[in-house]
Amino acid sequence: MEKQIYVNLPVKDLNKTVEFFTALGFKFNPQFTDENATCMIISENIFVMLLVEKFFKGFTEKSVADATKTTEVIICINEETREKVDEMVKKAVKAGGTSPMPAQDHGWMYQHGFQDLDGHIWEVMNADLSAFPQQ
Repeated sequence: MEKQIYVNLPVKDLNKTVEFFTALGFKFNPQFTDENATCMIISENIFVMLLVEKFFKGFTEKSVADATKTTEVIICINEETREKVDEMVKKAVKAGGTSPMPAQDHGWMYQHGFQDLDGHIWEVMNADLSAFPQQ
C-alpha cells in the first residue's frame, strides 16, 4: 500500500466549508463524511480531513489554534499552470475567502495563495524545476 497523507484541519461550520471548497473544484469522499467531518480529496494519496472544531479537540489535549490570529500550518498545493494558480485564488475569494498576499513570481516558481473561511493559509504554486537556479 502506498503512503497517504491526511491533513486534519478544524473548521467552525462544516457545511459552509464544504460549499467553499466545492466552489474551488474539490471533491469529497462520502464514506468519511458525517456531521462531524468530511474527507476532501486533493489527489490519489493526499486528503484533508475537515473536522468540526469540537470534534477536532477530541484528538488533542492542546488548545486549538485560531487560524485567523495565528498560523499553525501553510498548506501548499501545485497547479499545472500559472493561470490555474490565479484561477483557484480567484475562486477562493469569490467563495468568501481572502487573498492577503499578492502573487509572487520567482521565475522558476509562481505562487499565490488564499485563506479559507477559518483562516487556514493555502499556497497555490506552479513550478518549473528545470529552471530552478543552480548553486
